[in-house]
This record gives sequence, structure tokens and C-alpha cells, in this order.
Amino acid sequence: MQERQAACRIQVMPMAPAFTEAAQALASALGLPCGSSTGPSDGEFALQLGPAGLQLQQLGAEAPGPVWVDFLQGGAAHRRQFGGGSGQMIAKAAGLQPGVRPYVLDATAGLGQDAFVLATLGCRVEMIERQPIIAQLLRDGLERARGDAQVGSIVARMRLHQGNAIELLRAWQDEPPQVVYLDPMFPHRDKSALVKKEMRLFRPLVGDDLDAPALLEAALALATHRVTVKRPRKAPPIAGVAPSLTLEGKSSRYDIYPKKSLKA
Repeated sequence: MQERQAACRIQVMPMAPAFTEAAQALASALGLPCGSSTGPSDGEFALQLGPAGLQLQQLGAEAPGPVWVDFLQGGAAHRRQFGGGSGQMIAKAAGLQPGVRPYVLDATAGLGQDAFVLATLGCRVEMIERQPIIAQLLRDGLERARGDAQVGSIVARMRLHQGNAIELLRAWQDEPPQVVYLDPMFPHRDKSALVKKEMRLFRPLVGDDLDAPALLEAALALATHRVTVKRPRKAPPIAGVAPSLTLEGKSSRYDIYPKKSLKA
């Protein structure tokens, strides 16, 4: 992972002189160079630290806008208020039903959107993210949300682990999760599919999750009740055990591997 970060030439940048010390500490923790708030960046990406928090910005004339984690406003807030509650596909796929709010481990957390939906609906959610920069963006978003009167109680149900999900699942020592949720990066062949700026930014950092079969195997060994895998609608299932149930939407679907019924 460090090699991929180095190949992408990422630099931590304070957005004002007041954030220089914090940016230097973050750069040291991530093993990245630290730039100046007044000087240009010579990297392809800038991890920018400022008064609004931490954001990742791809550099260049045609680069998309920055990506950051915000559970208080924007899409997360809209979905929390108007997203359809437990009627959402992800809720059904994770096994939510009246009186049932399973303990979930999201082993491919990314920016935490799916985990936040499940936590909003009352689930306790463990999250694993192996890419250090993405994990840092998620950690920053969680910390900024903790003090909010409405959202603080939601993110209190979310706990982040940074590391290789396969290794962490195999060595899991805490209470086993009832549901393991996976949304591995799918190896797209059509560049037109990369429409979201998050995807455009993250694919050079993360690459494709070619170890998804091993991740599914580890998830099936750990989950007590079910494993749920989010996939592009037309993508094949992850190699290995075939799913017993599929929920299909317009652009994505959920492959479900049940082990035991979830009951109140």
C-alpha cells in the first residue's frame, strides 16, 4: 500500500500556516512528504488539512473536486432524513427487520457511507479500511461528527479499524459480528463507468480488490448469521461460494450468503 501511495506522489498540505504543525504530524504518520501552505505541490494528489477538516484533492487542470467525509451535511444528511429508513435495499440486505438491528462489520468501509446508513438505522457497526489515506479521511469525518447533537449518537455506534481486512477478520478477537458487509472495488473495464469523483480519486490509490475471494472466505468464517456483498448489477458474483439470495436495484445488487436466521 505504501508503494502505491508513493507511485501516486501524494503530499500533505496545510491550507493555512496555522495547520502546518498538524499537517507535519499527519505526514509523518502516513509516511508522506509535507508541503507548505504557501508553496505549490509537486504531487499528483494533495491531502489538504484546513479549518473544515481533511480532504483529498487530485491536482491538474481536469481534476475533479476534493473528496472529504461529512456526516453532518450533504448526501449523508439528506439520506439520514429522507432515505427511506429500514425500507432501503441495504437495510433489507443486511437483515434489518422489526425488532432486529444486527451487529455489523463493514470490512470495506471506504468513506463510511453505507456504515453510516446502518448506524443511522440503529445498528452497531465495526468498520475496516485498509487504505491509510481513506481511513484517515473517514477518521476525520467521524471526529468532526461526534460533537453534533443529532449525529453524535449515530457515529458513536461506529468504530473504525485500519488494516488489511482479511488479516483482521481471520484474527478477530472481539464479539463475532452477526453480519459482515462487503463492497469490494470491482475491476471496471469501461472508463465511462468511473463517473463518481470518489472512484476517479481512489482507483489510483486502491486499485482493484483482486483478493475479494479470500475476503469473502474470511467473512463467511467469521459472520454468525450472514454475509452481504454489494456488487455492480451486471457484475458476476465473487468467485467461490454462490450466493443464496440476490436483491437487485437499478445500478447495483446485493448478494446474500445466509448462515442463520436473524431474529428479535
